[in-house]
Amino acid sequence: MIGHVSIGRSFYHCISYCLEDKKELSEQRKLQLESQDHLIHKGRAEVLEYNKCFGNKYELTQQFNDVRKLSRRVEKPMLHLTLRLAPTDRLTKEQFREAGRECAKVFGIEDNQYICVLHKDTNERHIHIAANRVGFNGRVASDSNSYKRMADLCRRLEKKYGLQEILSPKAFLSPKDRLLPRYDKRKEKLKADINQALKLTSSYLTFENYMKDLGYKILKGRGVSFIDDKKVNIKGSEVGFSLMKIENILCSKQKYMKRNAGEEKGENKSSYSVPDFYDIKEQSNEKQSHSLNKSQKAVIDGLSSGIGSLLNPEYQSDYIDTQLQPNSQKKKKKAALRR
Repeated sequence: MIGHVSIGRSFYHCISYCLEDKKELSEQRKLQLESQDHLIHKGRAEVLEYNKCFGNKYELTQQFNDVRKLSRRVEKPMLHLTLRLAPTDRLTKEQFREAGRECAKVFGIEDNQYICVLHKDTNERHIHIAANRVGFNGRVASDSNSYKRMADLCRRLEKKYGLQEILSPKAFLSPKDRLLPRYDKRKEKLKADINQALKLTSSYLTFENYMKDLGYKILKGRGVSFIDDKKVNIKGSEVGFSLMKIENILCSKQKYMKRNAGEEKGENKSSYSVPDFYDIKEQSNEKQSHSLNKSQKAVIDGLSSGIGSLLNPEYQSDYIDTQLQPNSQKKKKKAALRR
């Protein structure tokens, strides 16, 4: 479950968004999308609860503004809370209503005006809570530590309803919990692509071309970085494949294949050229095929077992942390002064 918190000046715009369909979609487009994705775009909003308020968007706005006058100091009286499920998670309407009430309690608005609205136009079912931060007693609900409160609430609701668990942002975790590994789809994909590239290539040049063919831009210096189609830069060392490790794997593959080929054919090892199963077609702009035939798969399987654990990623940084450099310089200065 993912939560979102925001505050604003306008009751009307927030309430309108929660209660109405998306304005950029025509009626015909809403019906078309409903038949395509089996979601509800026409009449997407269902009010689960009116708390100390009632009516349409105009009546709700007027009621919220009337109570807001009890505290003229607050500049942003509108509180907007969102609780969104993972695509595979499901809650009943009553469970959503209970989650909304618990959310209102966490943010100190359980006795204030608010509406809880269920949206059904996405695969991730979610609720919106549009609330008045000003209570009937004139007090204003605090927005301090709002992100931490939301993160704690989401983790608690995940356990209560058996939902998919998501790690909170590291800023809100204890030092012990910050050491837990965090699943990153982007890095996992890069790791798998590098592993596959190392199996199909035997030189750094063909390795680079394979990765470029998959849509990555490569920056090589003291280390190696990969930039994907979303312009996200990830160091190879972050996914367990530093430049040194990649070069060691390719070098080991060449030695292994030369040795085996020489033993089988009785040829001079130095005259044997190592084949690449990923072919570079310099004069063709067509996308390369990465499929292998049975004989190539057999060689790859034997090669993988031959070089063993080399293909497993290792998490060792291939660069010097710049944060360590000032400390080392200070130590040198102190040592020089002592002399």
